[in-house]
Order: sequence, then structure tokens, then C-alpha cells
Amino acid sequence: LIVFALAVTAYWFIGYKIMYNADWVIPGWFKFGGLFFDPTVTPEMVTDGSLVPSVDFLFQAAFAGTAATIVSGLVAERIKFGEFVIFSLVLVGILYPISGSWQWNFPDDAGVGGGWLNRLGFIDFAGSTVVHSFGAWSGLVGAILLGPRIGKFVNGKTQAIPGHNLSIATLGCLILWLGWYGFNPGSWLSMAPEVPYIAVTTTLGAAGGGISATLVSQFTGGKPDLTMTINGILAGLVGVTAGCDGFSMPAAWVVGFIAGILVVFSVAWVDGLKIDDPVGAFSVHGTCGIWATLAVGLFNVDKGLFTGHGFNQLGIQIVGVLAFAIFAIVSSFIVWSIIGAIFGGIRVTEKEAIEGLDIGE
Repeated sequence: LIVFALAVTAYWFIGYKIMYNADWVIPGWFKFGGLFFDPTVTPEMVTDGSLVPSVDFLFQAAFAGTAATIVSGLVAERIKFGEFVIFSLVLVGILYPISGSWQWNFPDDAGVGGGWLNRLGFIDFAGSTVVHSFGAWSGLVGAILLGPRIGKFVNGKTQAIPGHNLSIATLGCLILWLGWYGFNPGSWLSMAPEVPYIAVTTTLGAAGGGISATLVSQFTGGKPDLTMTINGILAGLVGVTAGCDGFSMPAAWVVGFIAGILVVFSVAWVDGLKIDDPVGAFSVHGTCGIWATLAVGLFNVDKGLFTGHGFNQLGIQIVGVLAFAIFAIVSSFIVWSIIGAIFGGIRVTEKEAIEGLDIGE
């Protein structure tokens, strides 16, 4: 709750301005110029039926908040509250808008301006890399710097720390699935005929991911695992987010199905690296965000390798994945380190972790 409240505030204060309607300081790479955004609705906006600033801000603030909440899943249960608040403000107010402008700041009608990735031809329709992977990489750096929760890794072996309320986790999954109908179809930015098509590809991706993750958990664990079904559905949703407007319906299901397989093995892989990710956030948003972005280069109807259009788009997608990963890792490492240096670390003491963080606060 507090992360989203902070995210909206930081994005309103400076983030939206950096991402969209400020001046380019470094063309294609960095924008700046003042605070807040201009909510003025011009007659031309009304005549053209274009998106008005206040609606656009409201929509984009939800994306910015999503990037920050992904981080919260990775650092949960051992980070200092105040230090996490500061990181969230910096992430949403400055870091996310900078990289987001690379892709979602479009050139004008004359082809002038726009982010460098957008001009390169990178495709990320609703944010598999811009939002999901960016948040996942930033959170992963925090999780590595924090170290694992007490008792997560004992004598080199991973110990399960089960969730305490699978009913509420299931409800959360369903709410997210519904929310994705704003996330993906809404990214068309108007109620156009394409919107219901995108809603269907989004649904098929979620279905494919839920099925495959359940099957894999059956084969690897001896029984279906509800937590993997949940993460499989979310993995499928992330998996189609980058290309939901340009996938055929069968391709959307296949991309989601593959994402559901990837997320199960990714959770085990992250554990094997002795990185403690309490909710599998990196596997859902990072691993599957990468897959989603590459899948555009494979399955996009007009530009994909598997649809007869060569390797060019896949190469551009790889450039985008690497650019966001490098920027997120380096910038978040710097911010986490500065916060830790100022406040004497970002992790609670062992005593506080055992007693309970609420008591410590």
C-alpha cells in the first residue's frame, strides 16, 4: 500500500515529467525540465480524440507503481522500512522514468525526438521489459545486497519458508489477472477495435502459463503446487505483455505456456544461486519479462522470426533487454549502496528479524 502511495506521489512530482513532457537534455536518453505535469486540455486534444494529460498520468502511474512493487517482493521480510521507502521514491521518481523514456517517449508526427530504443524499432507494447524486467533487476540487486532471510539456506541446502495464507495469495493472483486487462488492453491508449483482441491474447497467455506451471510442478514435486499455479498464471501474463497486440492467438497461448515452464525452473535456479526471493518475483517478472521481450522477435505476426521475417527484430529485442538490465543493475546498485552507507545498512538486525519487524518499528 505505501509503495503505491509513494509511487504515485513521486511520479506526479517529477517522474512523469522526466518520462514524457520535459525537454531532452541528452537526446533520446535523458529528459529534464521542471516538476509536475501540465494538465491542460487543449481544443486540439478534444478534436483529435487524443489522450488528455490527466488520464495519461493516471494510467502511467499504475505502471510506475508496478515497477516499485515488484522490488518489494524481492526484498521482503528483512529490509529496513525507512530505507525501502527512500529507494522506492528514487526508483519511481528518477530511475524508472529515465529508462522508460527510451521506449515510450515517441517521436512527433515529423519523426523528431523520441527515445533511442523506440527509434531503433524495439517493441515492448505493455512493458515486459520497461516495467517488469526493470523492477525485477532492481529488486534482485537489493536481494543480493541484503542476503537471505534467516533459515533460508542451511548447510548449503534451500529450506522452504512456506507462505502462511494461500487463500489470500490466490485472491491476489485473481486480482492481478483482472488488473492485467487494464495493463495490456489499456496500453492501446484508446477504446479501439484492437482492445478486445489484446484482452483475448492476454487471457490465453495466462491460461497457458497456469497449465504448464501446474504440470511441471506435478512432475517435479509429485503433486500440483498451488504456489506454482499462481506464479504460472502471472508468468503467462508477463510473457504476453510485450507482444499481446502482435501475437496470433495460438502464439499467445504458446508464449504463456513456455513462460509457465520457465518460471518453475527459474525459482529453483535463483534458489540455487543462494539468492532469497521470497515470492519468486524475479522469476515471474525478470525471467519471464526477458522471455516475453524475446518472444516478440520470434512470434510477432509482422516481424517475428517464426512468421517468416528474419532475425532483425529478435536482434533489436536483445539490445533492449540488455540495455534495461544494465541500466537497472548499475543504477539500483548505486542507489542501494548510497542509502546503505548513509543509514548504516539496509537490513534489519538478526534480533529484530527474529522478534518481528513490527516490534522493531
